[in-house]
Amino acid sequence: MSNAAITNNCDDADALDEAPPITDADMARAIHRVGLQPAPSKKIKINIALDPDVVSWFKHQSGERGYQTLINATLREAMQRRTLEDTLRRIIREELRTG
Repeated sequence: MSNAAITNNCDDADALDEAPPITDADMARAIHRVGLQPAPSKKIKINIALDPDVVSWFKHQSGERGYQTLINATLREAMQRRTLEDTLRRIIREELRTG
């Protein structure tokens, strides 16, 4: 089959496509989903000053790739740990009062 024939087949397929073209406005209104659940919102870019040894450690841990993701995961873990710690402290206090 020649290149011209392939090009003509692609043009014919596009002509038969009934779906309207997707615009940037359509993409801006889109709800991105994972499975059927809406995907988490996009990350927010910030500027933050970190000590060089901290950045170096995260880069080393991540193999130079994805160190910012590792920093984000570490911060999230610290948030969850703090929440768990607060919850455990509250429960222990309640148990000591009632016991």
